[in-house]
Amino acid sequence: MSVPAAFLGVVIIWSTTPVAIQWSSEGWGFLFGVTGRMAIGALFCLIMLKVFGDELRWHKSARRTYFIAAAGIYGAMLSVYWGAQYIPSGLISVLFGLSPIVTAFMASAWLQEHSLSVAKIAGALLGLVGVSVIFLSDSLHTDLQWQGIAAVLTAVVLQCASGVWIKRISTDVSGLALTTGALLLVVPMFVLTWIVFSDHSIHHVTLRASASLVYLGIIGSVLGFTLYFYVLKHVQASKVALITLMTPVSALFIGQGFNGEHISTHVWYGTVVILAALLVHQWGDRLWAFGVRRAE
Repeated sequence: MSVPAAFLGVVIIWSTTPVAIQWSSEGWGFLFGVTGRMAIGALFCLIMLKVFGDELRWHKSARRTYFIAAAGIYGAMLSVYWGAQYIPSGLISVLFGLSPIVTAFMASAWLQEHSLSVAKIAGALLGLVGVSVIFLSDSLHTDLQWQGIAAVLTAVVLQCASGVWIKRISTDVSGLALTTGALLLVVPMFVLTWIVFSDHSIHHVTLRASASLVYLGIIGSVLGFTLYFYVLKHVQASKVALITLMTPVSALFIGQGFNGEHISTHVWYGTVVILAALLVHQWGDRLWAFGVRRAE
């Protein structure tokens, strides 16, 4: 598989996921939405393993990787689904734009990656400025809205930690097998959570909610996680996190066009700063080295 194509696929899927998360919880609650998504994803993963003749390995390193991925998925998805009830879908991707900063520091500490050069730190700080502009523009003031923001930020930290930890183990398990193993562990955790904490009431369920649930289960979970883990195996963890500097822009457009979310002028300013941060973070070192050579 082409790594750039997989990278682009993750960007598209993650851009549409926030609004789909909100839609998939309509009528039956966020716990049923996330549990159903994981169950559909696990079933489809098992089918795909048979189709492609892949193997679900269970040696020690594979089991450890499945567990780490499952812990990250459970914590991050539970936090995101809960928080998505109280904040706009576009803001979810904006908050996930903080991932490169978190991942760069984690990768530097755990993987000894050279992810904290002057240009990369400058890009990360510039990205933080852009996210802050958008965040302050759309900041919300009720307790539940602030708790929703805190929940999504928790998901950011958990996802980054899980991704860097998986990269550190460097197992030979394929992306599809890793996704399958993780989802097989996650599904019982979410079912138990739904049984214990849900009131099990189901109101009017729309076709949009059902379609979003299936989309998230197959595309958002199986294809999304598989492509993500595939990219994670072939690209530095700090660069994988650049995906979340691209998705805020597209997610904001999707939230505006399909979910009626208002995008203020400050949000547009912030997106421009984020794009500039992406350029600095990705190519700043090369441009600096080129400038030094020209000066010599």
